[in-house]
Amino acid sequence: MNKFPVGIHSFSENKIINFELNRWYAFGLARLEDLTEAVKSIRTIEDNKAAFWVQAKKAEEEGRLANATIYYRAAEFYVPKEDPDKVLLYNKFSECFYKAFEQEDIQRLKVPFQDAYLHALRLGPKVKEPKGTLVIHGGFDSLIEEFYYILAYFRDSGYEVIAFEGPGQGLTLRHYGLPLENDWEKPTAAILDYFNLKNVTLIGISLGGYWCLRAAAFEPRIQRVIAYGLVYDFMALPNKLLRRITAWFLKNPRRMEKSIRLKMQLDQNHRWITNQWAFITQAKSIGEVPRHMLAMNQEHMHPEKVAQDVLLLTGEDDEFFPVKLLAKQKANLKNARSVTTRVFTKAESAASHCQIGNVGLALKTMSDWLADKEKSIS
Repeated sequence: MNKFPVGIHSFSENKIINFELNRWYAFGLARLEDLTEAVKSIRTIEDNKAAFWVQAKKAEEEGRLANATIYYRAAEFYVPKEDPDKVLLYNKFSECFYKAFEQEDIQRLKVPFQDAYLHALRLGPKVKEPKGTLVIHGGFDSLIEEFYYILAYFRDSGYEVIAFEGPGQGLTLRHYGLPLENDWEKPTAAILDYFNLKNVTLIGISLGGYWCLRAAAFEPRIQRVIAYGLVYDFMALPNKLLRRITAWFLKNPRRMEKSIRLKMQLDQNHRWITNQWAFITQAKSIGEVPRHMLAMNQEHMHPEKVAQDVLLLTGEDDEFFPVKLLAKQKANLKNARSVTTRVFTKAESAASHCQIGNVGLALKTMSDWLADKEKSIS
């Protein structure tokens, strides 16, 4: 079983760049010395492409294919969809991953969905009597292969693990052309149908913490749900004044788009986030992006319809969704069978989004919670 590194590193003063560099390290595929070398030539978000392409080629030449996998991913991460290198780098990421882990029992599957397919992986349990089935998916900007050591952790703990990329994610978006679908119960149902599953735990990582709760609200075959990343309501993030300004812009789309483009010119983080939303939603214009974001709200999630056991995880210094929203989310899950919350701290090196800095502790927390729920059933 892979040991996840502990600790947050100060690679960059840029919040997004620093978080993502720690992310590559935290999930177990990157080497600290390679990240330290790469960051020497990274000043802007756009610099990541060249810096990590160098590291990827070097790792591949040296036979370090697991490292090469995540470095090709890091090079691809900030590349805009118009750049032809985005496809090339993604394909290299995939090629290196499946070479690196070709001895592992990983089934790659195409699950029919609408007029296309969902990309899915299955890791069979290593025990004769598995504890159950975990269905896992990512969020805003993840590829499911990035989480291999997380999937392997649960497989090695005695679970059947099925991981999938829904619309707007990974191969499902890039090769099958399916844009983001906020009604997450639909792709989830396709996965459950395909594998004939009736009693599962659904785990949503990062922004997937929103989608998994939405799916649970409408899919009774999900019996337990883990939001590995607190995502409450995008309209709850700004203060009252900003909410009023946002509402005004929504009524004046041309001015909103002009404002967005100006901010993209001035703020590289905003530029990347906006471009990424446009990519996963296949938005026809930048002006559509705020509407897609704001469509993720409590009215759409329907937390009052969630009847399962729920585990909500967050960090006290989450970079994207403040911990104060945890109490609101818990209160809205008023009909859940049970709601357990866990706030990770700086002292645990787990205060960041998705507990980057101590992923192992987050996984142990999930495992302990699952074991407790299994006891209550027996």
